[in-house]
Amino acid sequence: MSQPPPPEPPYPGWDPAQPPPGTGQWGPPGYPPSWGAGQPPGWGAAHPPGWGGWVDPHDPLVPPPHAGLNGWSERLIGVIRRSWRTLLPIVLLTQFLPALVIGVASLAAPTVPTDPAAGQGLPDLGDLFAFVAGLIVLSLAIGVVSSVGWAAGTWALARQAAGEPVGVPAALRYGLSRGVGLWAWTLLVSLLVVAGLCACLLPGIYLAFALSLVGPVYLFERGNPIGRAFQIFHGSLGLVLGRVALLALIVVGGAVLIELVTSGLGLALGVGQGLTVGAVLVTIVSTLVASPLYLVQLVGLVTTYAEWRGRQGPVGTGQLVAELG
Repeated sequence: MSQPPPPEPPYPGWDPAQPPPGTGQWGPPGYPPSWGAGQPPGWGAAHPPGWGGWVDPHDPLVPPPHAGLNGWSERLIGVIRRSWRTLLPIVLLTQFLPALVIGVASLAAPTVPTDPAAGQGLPDLGDLFAFVAGLIVLSLAIGVVSSVGWAAGTWALARQAAGEPVGVPAALRYGLSRGVGLWAWTLLVSLLVVAGLCACLLPGIYLAFALSLVGPVYLFERGNPIGRAFQIFHGSLGLVLGRVALLALIVVGGAVLIELVTSGLGLALGVGQGLTVGAVLVTIVSTLVASPLYLVQLVGLVTTYAEWRGRQGPVGTGQLVAELG
Protein backbone atom coordinates (compact mmCIF):
# COMPACT_ATOMS: atom_id res chain seq x y z
CA MET A 1 0.00 0.00 0.00
CA SER A 2 1.49 3.34 -1.05
CA GLN A 3 1.92 6.09 1.50
CA PRO A 4 0.67 9.65 0.94
CA PRO A 5 3.27 12.24 0.00
CA PRO A 6 4.74 14.27 2.86
CA PRO A 7 3.00 17.58 3.59
CA GLU A 8 4.43 20.96 2.73
CA PRO A 9 6.57 22.51 5.48
CA PRO A 10 4.35 24.32 8.02
CA TYR A 11 7.09 26.80 8.94
CA PRO A 12 10.56 27.86 7.67
CA GLY A 13 13.36 25.49 8.57
CA TRP A 14 11.00 22.62 9.29
CA ASP A 15 12.75 19.29 9.74
CA PRO A 16 10.52 16.47 8.41
CA ALA A 17 12.23 14.04 10.79
CA GLN A 18 10.84 15.92 13.78
CA PRO A 19 7.31 16.93 14.80
CA PRO A 20 6.47 20.64 15.01
CA PRO A 21 7.49 22.22 18.34
CA GLY A 22 5.13 21.51 21.21
CA THR A 23 2.95 19.05 19.31
CA GLY A 24 4.44 15.80 20.56
CA GLN A 25 5.12 12.76 18.38
CA TRP A 26 2.61 13.01 15.56
CA GLY A 27 3.11 9.59 14.03
CA PRO A 28 4.99 6.32 14.27
CA PRO A 29 8.81 6.46 14.09
CA GLY A 30 10.33 6.19 10.66
CA TYR A 31 8.94 9.17 8.78
CA PRO A 32 8.30 9.34 5.88
CA PRO A 33 7.67 5.61 5.13
CA SER A 34 5.17 5.16 7.97
CA TRP A 35 3.63 8.65 7.84
CA GLY A 36 -0.13 8.56 8.15
CA ALA A 37 -0.26 4.86 9.02
CA GLY A 38 -3.45 3.86 10.72
CA GLN A 39 -5.33 7.06 9.91
CA PRO A 40 -8.65 6.93 8.05
CA PRO A 41 -8.70 8.10 4.40
CA GLY A 42 -9.00 11.84 4.06
CA TRP A 43 -8.10 12.44 7.68
CA GLY A 44 -6.95 16.01 8.08
CA ALA A 45 -8.33 17.03 4.67
CA ALA A 46 -10.68 19.57 6.23
CA HIS A 47 -7.87 21.35 8.05
CA PRO A 48 -5.79 24.33 6.92
CA PRO A 49 -3.19 23.77 4.16
CA GLY A 50 -0.01 22.22 5.47
CA TRP A 51 -1.66 20.89 8.62
CA GLY A 52 -1.37 17.29 7.44
CA GLY A 53 -2.53 15.63 10.66
CA TRP A 54 0.57 16.12 12.83
CA VAL A 55 -0.93 15.08 16.10
CA ASP A 56 -0.05 12.60 18.76
CA PRO A 57 -3.06 10.28 18.97
CA HIS A 58 -2.14 9.68 22.59
CA ASP A 59 -1.72 13.34 23.59
CA PRO A 60 -3.08 13.56 27.16
CA LEU A 61 -4.93 16.84 26.60
CA VAL A 62 -5.59 17.29 22.87
CA PRO A 63 -7.56 14.46 21.19
CA PRO A 64 -7.05 13.70 17.49
CA PRO A 65 -9.53 15.58 15.25
CA HIS A 66 -11.35 12.37 14.34
CA ALA A 67 -11.75 11.12 17.94
CA GLY A 68 -15.10 12.82 18.57
CA LEU A 69 -16.91 12.69 21.89
CA ASN A 70 -15.04 9.58 22.99
CA GLY A 71 -11.70 11.33 22.58
CA TRP A 72 -12.91 14.33 24.58
CA SER A 73 -14.38 12.22 27.39
CA GLU A 74 -11.21 10.11 27.60
CA ARG A 75 -9.11 13.25 28.05
CA LEU A 76 -11.52 14.64 30.64
CA ILE A 77 -11.45 11.43 32.69
CA GLY A 78 -7.69 11.15 32.22
CA VAL A 79 -7.10 14.67 33.52
CA ILE A 80 -9.27 14.02 36.58
CA ARG A 81 -7.46 10.76 37.36
CA ARG A 82 -4.05 12.33 36.88
CA SER A 83 -4.61 15.70 38.56
CA TRP A 84 -7.36 15.34 41.15
CA ARG A 85 -4.88 15.28 44.04
CA THR A 86 -3.63 18.70 42.98
CA LEU A 87 -6.94 20.13 41.82
CA LEU A 88 -8.97 19.11 44.87
CA PRO A 89 -7.02 21.28 47.38
CA ILE A 90 -7.21 24.19 44.91
CA VAL A 91 -10.97 23.71 44.58
CA LEU A 92 -11.43 23.49 48.35
CA LEU A 93 -9.42 26.66 48.97
CA THR A 94 -10.76 28.80 46.14
CA GLN A 95 -14.25 27.43 45.45
CA PHE A 96 -15.52 25.58 48.53
CA LEU A 97 -14.47 28.14 51.14
CA PRO A 98 -15.79 31.17 49.17
CA ALA A 99 -19.08 29.37 48.46
CA LEU A 100 -19.33 28.46 52.14
CA VAL A 101 -18.79 32.07 53.19
CA ILE A 102 -21.53 33.25 50.84
CA GLY A 103 -23.85 30.47 51.98
CA VAL A 104 -23.39 31.22 55.68
CA ALA A 105 -23.67 34.98 55.10
CA SER A 106 -26.94 34.43 53.24
CA LEU A 107 -28.38 32.75 56.33
CA ALA A 108 -28.16 36.08 58.15
CA ALA A 109 -30.51 37.79 55.69
CA PRO A 110 -33.44 39.70 57.23
CA THR A 111 -36.41 37.37 57.07
CA VAL A 112 -39.91 38.13 55.89
CA PRO A 113 -42.58 36.75 58.26
CA THR A 114 -44.66 33.93 56.86
CA ASP A 115 -47.53 34.69 59.25
CA PRO A 116 -48.50 38.39 59.20
CA ALA A 117 -51.05 37.72 61.92
CA ALA A 118 -48.21 37.06 64.35
CA GLY A 119 -47.69 40.80 64.60
CA GLN A 120 -44.28 40.85 62.96
CA GLY A 121 -43.60 43.59 60.47
CA LEU A 122 -41.50 43.57 57.33
CA PRO A 123 -37.73 43.88 57.80
CA ASP A 124 -36.34 47.41 57.95
CA LEU A 125 -35.55 48.61 54.43
CA GLY A 126 -32.30 50.16 55.61
CA ASP A 127 -31.14 46.87 57.11
CA LEU A 128 -32.20 44.99 53.99
CA PHE A 129 -30.35 47.42 51.70
CA ALA A 130 -27.21 47.24 53.84
CA PHE A 131 -27.31 43.45 53.81
CA VAL A 132 -27.74 43.25 50.03
CA ALA A 133 -24.95 45.80 49.45
CA GLY A 134 -22.65 43.92 51.79
CA LEU A 135 -23.44 40.64 50.08
CA ILE A 136 -22.65 42.14 46.66
CA VAL A 137 -19.29 43.48 47.87
CA LEU A 138 -18.48 40.13 49.47
CA SER A 139 -19.43 38.31 46.27
CA LEU A 140 -17.14 40.54 44.20
CA ALA A 141 -14.23 39.91 46.55
CA ILE A 142 -14.88 36.19 46.57
CA GLY A 143 -15.08 36.24 42.76
CA VAL A 144 -11.41 37.22 42.69
CA VAL A 145 -10.54 34.23 44.87
CA SER A 146 -12.53 31.89 42.64
CA SER A 147 -10.81 33.26 39.51
CA VAL A 148 -7.42 32.64 41.13
CA GLY A 149 -8.51 29.03 41.59
CA TRP A 150 -9.65 28.66 37.96
CA ALA A 151 -6.31 30.01 36.70
CA ALA A 152 -4.33 27.86 39.14
CA GLY A 153 -6.28 24.74 38.24
CA THR A 154 -5.86 25.30 34.50
CA TRP A 155 -2.10 25.78 34.88
CA ALA A 156 -1.76 22.72 37.11
CA LEU A 157 -3.72 20.27 34.95
CA ALA A 158 -1.95 21.40 31.76
CA ARG A 159 1.54 21.02 33.25
CA GLN A 160 0.71 17.66 34.76
CA ALA A 161 -0.61 16.50 31.39
CA ALA A 162 2.79 17.43 29.97
CA GLY A 163 4.49 15.31 32.64
CA GLU A 164 5.88 18.24 34.62
CA PRO A 165 5.85 18.28 38.44
CA VAL A 166 3.29 20.63 39.94
CA GLY A 167 2.66 21.71 43.51
CA VAL A 168 -0.36 23.50 44.93
CA PRO A 169 1.66 26.54 46.14
CA ALA A 170 3.21 27.02 42.66
CA ALA A 171 -0.22 26.70 41.03
CA LEU A 172 -1.70 29.29 43.39
CA ARG A 173 1.17 31.67 42.67
CA TYR A 174 0.34 31.41 38.98
CA GLY A 175 -3.33 31.88 39.79
CA LEU A 176 -2.55 35.07 41.69
CA SER A 177 -0.68 36.44 38.67
CA ARG A 178 -3.63 35.91 36.32
CA GLY A 179 -6.64 35.80 38.62
CA VAL A 180 -7.56 39.50 38.66
CA GLY A 181 -7.63 39.72 34.87
CA LEU A 182 -9.68 36.54 34.63
CA TRP A 183 -12.05 37.88 37.29
CA ALA A 184 -12.63 41.11 35.33
CA TRP A 185 -13.60 39.22 32.18
CA THR A 186 -15.69 36.73 34.15
CA LEU A 187 -17.55 39.58 35.84
CA LEU A 188 -18.33 41.15 32.46
CA VAL A 189 -19.58 37.80 31.15
CA SER A 190 -21.75 37.35 34.26
CA LEU A 191 -23.30 40.80 33.77
CA LEU A 192 -24.06 40.02 30.12
CA VAL A 193 -25.67 36.69 31.02
CA VAL A 194 -27.74 38.23 33.82
CA ALA A 195 -28.89 41.01 31.48
CA GLY A 196 -29.88 38.37 28.93
CA LEU A 197 -31.79 36.39 31.52
CA CYS A 198 -33.61 39.52 32.68
CA ALA A 199 -34.51 40.57 29.14
CA CYS A 200 -35.69 37.10 28.19
CA LEU A 201 -34.61 33.67 29.28
CA LEU A 202 -33.29 32.44 25.92
CA PRO A 203 -30.75 35.26 25.31
CA GLY A 204 -29.25 34.59 28.72
CA ILE A 205 -28.92 30.87 28.01
CA TYR A 206 -27.40 31.62 24.61
CA LEU A 207 -24.83 33.98 26.12
CA ALA A 208 -23.95 31.46 28.83
CA PHE A 209 -23.12 28.84 26.19
CA ALA A 210 -21.51 31.22 23.70
CA LEU A 211 -19.21 32.72 26.34
CA SER A 212 -18.44 29.50 28.19
CA LEU A 213 -14.85 29.37 26.90
CA VAL A 214 -13.91 32.93 27.89
CA GLY A 215 -11.78 31.62 30.77
CA PRO A 216 -9.59 29.23 28.74
CA VAL A 217 -9.34 31.74 25.88
CA TYR A 218 -8.11 34.45 28.25
CA LEU A 219 -5.57 32.17 29.93
CA PHE A 220 -4.17 30.62 26.74
CA GLU A 221 -4.59 33.48 24.23
CA ARG A 222 -5.01 36.58 26.44
CA GLY A 223 -6.43 38.99 23.83
CA ASN A 224 -10.16 39.76 23.35
CA PRO A 225 -11.58 36.65 25.07
CA ILE A 226 -15.23 37.62 24.59
CA GLY A 227 -14.97 38.16 20.84
CA ARG A 228 -12.83 35.08 20.49
CA ALA A 229 -15.29 32.96 22.49
CA PHE A 230 -18.13 34.06 20.19
CA GLN A 231 -15.98 33.19 17.18
CA ILE A 232 -15.16 29.74 18.53
CA PHE A 233 -18.78 29.02 19.47
CA HIS A 234 -20.23 29.96 16.08
CA GLY A 235 -17.37 28.45 14.10
CA SER A 236 -17.55 25.08 15.89
CA LEU A 237 -21.14 25.06 17.09
CA GLY A 238 -21.57 21.29 17.28
CA LEU A 239 -18.35 20.72 19.20
CA VAL A 240 -18.68 23.52 21.75
CA LEU A 241 -22.44 23.30 22.24
CA GLY A 242 -22.36 19.52 22.61
CA ARG A 243 -19.52 19.49 25.16
CA VAL A 244 -20.77 22.46 27.18
CA ALA A 245 -24.35 21.15 27.19
CA LEU A 246 -23.11 17.83 28.56
CA LEU A 247 -21.12 19.64 31.25
CA ALA A 248 -24.16 21.76 32.11
CA LEU A 249 -26.28 18.62 32.42
CA ILE A 250 -23.74 17.06 34.80
CA VAL A 251 -23.30 20.21 36.91
CA VAL A 252 -26.98 21.23 37.07
CA GLY A 253 -28.15 17.66 37.58
CA GLY A 254 -25.61 17.17 40.36
CA ALA A 255 -26.59 20.46 42.00
CA VAL A 256 -30.29 19.55 41.94
CA LEU A 257 -29.57 16.14 43.44
CA ILE A 258 -27.42 17.70 46.17
CA GLU A 259 -30.14 20.25 46.93
CA LEU A 260 -32.74 17.49 47.30
CA VAL A 261 -30.49 15.51 49.64
CA THR A 262 -29.54 18.50 51.79
CA SER A 263 -33.15 19.69 51.91
CA GLY A 264 -34.07 16.28 53.29
CA LEU A 265 -31.23 16.59 55.79
CA GLY A 266 -32.53 20.01 56.82
CA LEU A 267 -36.01 18.64 57.38
CA ALA A 268 -34.61 15.75 59.40
CA LEU A 269 -32.70 18.18 61.62
CA GLY A 270 -35.65 20.54 61.89
CA VAL A 271 -33.69 23.42 60.41
CA GLY A 272 -35.64 26.66 60.06
CA GLN A 273 -34.87 30.14 58.82
CA GLY A 274 -31.96 32.17 60.12
CA LEU A 275 -28.38 31.65 61.22
CA THR A 276 -28.66 28.51 63.33
CA VAL A 277 -26.27 25.68 64.04
CA GLY A 278 -28.37 23.26 62.00
CA ALA A 279 -28.56 25.63 59.04
CA VAL A 280 -24.78 26.16 59.09
CA LEU A 281 -24.20 22.40 59.24
CA VAL A 282 -26.46 21.79 56.25
CA THR A 283 -24.72 24.58 54.34
CA ILE A 284 -21.30 23.08 55.04
CA VAL A 285 -22.41 19.63 53.90
CA SER A 286 -24.10 20.85 50.71
CA THR A 287 -21.16 23.07 49.73
CA LEU A 288 -18.60 20.37 50.41
CA VAL A 289 -20.48 17.73 48.43
CA ALA A 290 -20.87 20.17 45.53
CA SER A 291 -17.11 20.88 45.35
CA PRO A 292 -16.36 18.10 42.81
CA LEU A 293 -18.78 19.79 40.41
CA TYR A 294 -16.41 22.77 40.22
CA LEU A 295 -13.58 20.38 39.37
CA VAL A 296 -15.56 18.69 36.59
CA GLN A 297 -16.59 22.06 35.15
CA LEU A 298 -13.00 23.34 35.13
CA VAL A 299 -11.55 20.22 33.51
CA GLY A 300 -14.41 19.98 31.01
CA LEU A 301 -14.05 23.53 29.74
CA VAL A 302 -10.27 23.28 29.40
CA THR A 303 -10.45 19.97 27.53
CA THR A 304 -13.16 21.41 25.27
CA TYR A 305 -10.90 24.32 24.40
CA ALA A 306 -7.96 21.94 23.86
CA GLU A 307 -10.06 19.79 21.54
CA TRP A 308 -11.09 22.84 19.53
CA ARG A 309 -7.46 23.96 19.23
CA GLY A 310 -6.50 20.50 18.02
CA ARG A 311 -8.99 20.78 15.17
CA GLN A 312 -7.58 24.10 13.98
CA GLY A 313 -3.97 23.07 13.40
CA PRO A 314 -0.92 21.33 14.83
CA VAL A 315 -0.99 21.80 18.59
CA GLY A 316 -0.21 19.61 21.55
CA THR A 317 -0.02 19.75 25.32
CA GLY A 318 3.50 21.15 25.26
CA GLN A 319 2.47 24.15 23.21
CA LEU A 320 -0.56 24.82 25.39
CA VAL A 321 1.63 24.77 28.50
CA ALA A 322 4.01 27.25 26.86
CA GLU A 323 1.10 29.56 26.04
CA LEU A 324 0.00 29.65 29.66
CA GLY A 325 3.39 31.11 30.56
